[in-house]
Amino acid sequence: MGVIILNDILYEMIFKRKSFHTFRGAGNESISEDERNDIQNAYSEFTPLNPEIKTAIRIVPENKTTCTRGGEYCILLYSEKKDGCLQNIGYLGEQLDLYLVSRNIGTLWFGIGKPHEDYFPDMEFVIMFSVRKISDDSKYRRDMFKSRRKPIEEIWEGEQLPGVSEFVRFAPSACNSQPWFVKNKDGLSVYRYRKAGKRGIMPADKVSFYNRIDIGIFICFMDLCLEHNGYRYDRKLFSDTGEDRELTLNAEYRLY
Repeated sequence: MGVIILNDILYEMIFKRKSFHTFRGAGNESISEDERNDIQNAYSEFTPLNPEIKTAIRIVPENKTTCTRGGEYCILLYSEKKDGCLQNIGYLGEQLDLYLVSRNIGTLWFGIGKPHEDYFPDMEFVIMFSVRKISDDSKYRRDMFKSRRKPIEEIWEGEQLPGVSEFVRFAPSACNSQPWFVKNKDGLSVYRYRKAGKRGIMPADKVSFYNRIDIGIFICFMDLCLEHNGYRYDRKLFSDTGEDRELTLNAEYRLY
């Protein structure tokens, strides 16, 4: 499957995906061995933010982890520990998320879960998905605009881009924190946004960890929306080591 075709499929899944906080009522279908192999193969074809960072996934039964959300399997995401590895995992993981939806497999980014054992001694476990086959398409999102998201004006400064500004805000994030802000001035600047004193239910020492993964997810949405709407761009990434400040630049886009 070519990258362009895959990106078209992933873009369409933006409007369908939802986070399954539990899988009650999802049905009794199982994810087959062939499907699990397809997932592994698809992951190997996804485009990373940084191809120099080694990553891998491992699919294990949910009972091999601390997750108890009713999923059949958990997909564990591993990465080398390098600058930008969290954004990179978010970017790859969101491609995986949308791909799974295209295969009628429901997903939940599960940040607090841990596997009972490690599978890649040369990499660190970062985060996991809980997943289960969904037997009824109506279980997915029917109207994305009913989702609880910040209005465009809270995440976007400057001229809006039709087909982009109104959709990137539906990217999933830890505790629905939506930690992003875009400035459109001579190109797009994407920031990790942290409002002082606001962290929801996340432990204070984990906010920047999860929000850097979230920024990778957001950049994935941004790229898919830009490409689908015919925008050509160059993207430059910036180091974000997790400092606790209001705006931290993560990416700049030059559109042409």
